[in-house]
Amino acid sequence: MHPSFYGQLDHQHQVRSRRLAPWLVFLLAPAPPPLPSAPAPYLVFLHRSMETPLANQIIVFNTKEGLQKLGQKLNHHEGNIKLLKSEIDVIEQSIADLSIKLGKKAVNANNGTSVQEADQRVIQSICHQDKTAASIVCELRNRHSVQASKVPQLKDVLGVVATLGKVNDDNLSSILSEYLGIENMLGLVCKTYDGVKLLETYDKEGTIDKTCGIHGLSRSIGKFLDGRFTVFSLENMRPFPGDVMIDDPQRWLMLHKPRLPSGESPPGFLNFAVNMIQLDQAYLSYLTRNGQGLRETLFYSLFSHLQVYETTADLRHAIPFINDGAISLDGSILRPNGSFCLGDRRSVEVKFAVLSLGSYAPSSIISEMEEQIKLKNWEKERLVEDIKIQEDLWKQVKDLFEKQKKQLMEYLAQPSPRLQGSPTIRSPATPGSNPFAVTPRINPFAASPGSNSFAVKPPHMR
Repeated sequence: MHPSFYGQLDHQHQVRSRRLAPWLVFLLAPAPPPLPSAPAPYLVFLHRSMETPLANQIIVFNTKEGLQKLGQKLNHHEGNIKLLKSEIDVIEQSIADLSIKLGKKAVNANNGTSVQEADQRVIQSICHQDKTAASIVCELRNRHSVQASKVPQLKDVLGVVATLGKVNDDNLSSILSEYLGIENMLGLVCKTYDGVKLLETYDKEGTIDKTCGIHGLSRSIGKFLDGRFTVFSLENMRPFPGDVMIDDPQRWLMLHKPRLPSGESPPGFLNFAVNMIQLDQAYLSYLTRNGQGLRETLFYSLFSHLQVYETTADLRHAIPFINDGAISLDGSILRPNGSFCLGDRRSVEVKFAVLSLGSYAPSSIISEMEEQIKLKNWEKERLVEDIKIQEDLWKQVKDLFEKQKKQLMEYLAQPSPRLQGSPTIRSPATPGSNPFAVTPRINPFAASPGSNSFAVKPPHMR
């Protein structure tokens, strides 16, 4: 075939190409080569003088993106560790509660008395406090129950502080009662502020009306009220801001136990006082308008984060980990303000009732609780292993993060000489710039200005 024939075919192909739509010409054009990317997770850095400015920016961009992903992995492992530790706190609290119920940390002080007998002892000790509001309320409800049920002033009164909770240890009962003091132990607990207002009224001059409220009730049974008395309004208390164990009938507060650097609790630490109070079923069912129970309101207001230790020595060794006071079963008291109560202990006239598990729990229940403790310990061991795995993964990611960060810093510290005759390339942070934009392609079929690309030349001009 004559060479001019191929030239004519090539000329016709160019003419047809000029007649194609611009978008079709763009699609038929060969794809640009892919942009270089940095391998992950390990980056290989060359000397900056051996790379183009565009390659430098691509490497820095990919490295920063890789560091960001590693940071997200670190946060993920830290969140897992925090969650596992909170689960261990819950399990340890359950173990401590079960141990106390089994009598491993408690002293049997009721001498086989029943729950009803223990309650009656507390009420009798309150009634012996003459001329107090608590004694008047207890006497009305125990000896004049029919009359008390019809009195509007007492309908909102839930009870006396000393009657609303019980403990499993006589020493704990004595030290908690001494910590609160007789005024708080004899305090009346009202559901709402309206109930507080019904207990005492005043005349126009601001003087107490002795014929109304609890003052009038005391005279109706031949008693006289003298001095001040404390009243708690549950709806006006600042409740516990954290979470509670909703699935547990006692609604224990989920508090963070003190931790040594090793992760263990200080030696001798038993629990928080607010979680060592046992509530009766009648009071467990009561909730405020906002859905809080007695533990989240009354007892948290009284004890807050008060810690309980076995001995004075244990308490003193744990002082760096105590923020809101602590007590020990052998009689030490450390107030939240940092003051110590020294000297001989006073006899406590009104105490919390003491429940003795051995006096009413059958052996089958005790065996079941021991099995629960074994199961809880097994769950704790599994969680400790999971924490160890998460900590190892966190360390691996942390080491890789630090290594890549160091490489990036060293790479950025190297000199970056500007190539002679090369255009200035802006930083990715410069507004309006795109260092990764592909240079516009020159269309070989595009006509020059002033020419008609679709015109066919005469044969003598081809």
